[in-house]
Amino acid sequence: MERVNSTLLTEFILTGIPYSIRLGMFLFVFFLFIYILTQLGNLLILITVHAHPMYIFLGVLSIIDMGISSIIVPRLTMNFTVGIKPIPFGGCVDQLYFYHFLGSTQCFLYTLMAYDRYLAICQPLHYPVLITAKLSTLLVAGAWVAGSIHRAFQAILTFRLPYCGPNQVNYFFCVAVLRLACADTTVNKLVTFVEIGVVFASCFSLILLSYIKIIQAILRIHTADGQHRAFSTCGAHVTLVTVYYVPSAFIYLRPETNTPLDGAAALFLTAITPFLNPLIYTLWNQEVKLALKRMIRGPGTKSEV
Repeated sequence: MERVNSTLLTEFILTGIPYSIRLGMFLFVFFLFIYILTQLGNLLILITVHAHPMYIFLGVLSIIDMGISSIIVPRLTMNFTVGIKPIPFGGCVDQLYFYHFLGSTQCFLYTLMAYDRYLAICQPLHYPVLITAKLSTLLVAGAWVAGSIHRAFQAILTFRLPYCGPNQVNYFFCVAVLRLACADTTVNKLVTFVEIGVVFASCFSLILLSYIKIIQAILRIHTADGQHRAFSTCGAHVTLVTVYYVPSAFIYLRPETNTPLDGAAALFLTAITPFLNPLIYTLWNQEVKLALKRMIRGPGTKSEV
C-alpha cells in the first residue's frame, strides 16, 4: 500500500462489501446472475419499445439501468474471487463520472415520465398533440445533456484533489475515494450535498406536484373501472420512483457516516434497482404486458384492448 506524502496514486484498491470467505462463491454467482438477468430484462424492454412517447422514456430508462449495472456490478463480482484487483486512477474517474451521469439523467427522466403521466390522465384529449415522439426525443436529449453537465462537475470536483495514499477504500465502487484525498475535502462535501440536494428536491417536487394533479383527476372519474385503469398506468412509475428516491435520499441527503447501512443502500441502488425496474414495468403496466404478448405471438396478433 502506498504511503502518505509519497508519489501520487495511480490506482485504488476497492475492498468491496464485507463477507464471509465461505460465502464468496455464493455471492459471486448471485451477483453474476443478477447482472445477467438485469441485462436480459432491460434488453427485452428495449425490444418492445416503439414510437409511443412513454415507451421512448421507458427504453431510455432501460439503457440507463443496463449502463449503471455494467459500471458497478462486474467489478463488484470480481471482488468475490481470489486476489487483489486494483482499479486504475483513470478507471476510477470514468466509473465515477458515468455513474453520476447516468444517475442524474435517471433523476431527470423520472420527472419527465411523471409529467407524461400527468398529461395522459389530466389532458387525455390533448395528449397526442402535446407529447409527440419528436418532443419526447428532444426532452430525453435534454435530460442526457443536463445529466452530463451536472455530473462532469461532480467528477472534476472530486479528482482535482491530490491522492497520495493510502490507496485502499472499504467500499465497492469509486464514489468513496474522496475519503482518501490528502487535502481538505470540506468544500467538496458541502458543494456536493447542496448540489445533489437541489437537483433531487427539484425533481421530486415536480414529480409530487404531477401526482397531486393526477390523483385529483382520478378522483373525478365516476366509474371504479376508469379509476382502476388510470391508477394502473401510474403504479409502475410510482414504484420506480420509490425504489430510486428512498435509497438515494438515504445516501446523499444526510451527513456521511460510513456505516453498513450506507453500503447496503448504495448496493440496492446500483445492483438491485436496475434488476427490479423491468420486472416492475412488466408486472404493473398493462401496455407493456400487451406489447410483450404481441411480440411473442407475432406481428399478426390482434390487441386485447
